Amino acid sequence: MTQSFNAPSTLRAGLTCRCPRCGQGKLFSGFLRIAPACEACGQSFAFADPADGPAFFVMTAVGVVVTGLWAWWAVVAKPPVWAQIALVIPAMIGGCLACLRPVKAWLVAEQFVHKAGEGEWTSLGKHGEGGFVFDRRKASGAEASPIPLRCTG
Repeated sequence: MTQSFNAPSTLRAGLTCRCPRCGQGKLFSGFLRIAPACEACGQSFAFADPADGPAFFVMTAVGVVVTGLWAWWAVVAKPPVWAQIALVIPAMIGGCLACLRPVKAWLVAEQFVHKAGEGEWTSLGKHGEGGFVFDRRKASGAEASPIPLRCTG
């Protein structure tokens, strides 16, 4: 008997940090450690490998937003340097820590939905195989003539 699941959208699964298959079980067993499987539906999370993607996206987005707001605030309010440091550095760290789990969960959900995995080669083949070779001699109708090699000394 097959069980049907009401799968959440990838965005909802990411924001709630839940299983991308059923939307019920927790995706994480620690702050950023992905659980081995869903506690509700049993879906294995062995496929999940977002690598450094979440960190890159979060650092870039938070950096752009916080830097933009900081630049606007620095021009308009002209605060002292100590106040800028006291607010901007915690905003960067807090923004990154707050966004990292949902972005990682969203990327795992996208991997699940799109069945992402390692690249698989059916054959590495040999040089010139695979239909990527264009033979200019055959296309032009000219026969290949051997070019004599001469040693000039």
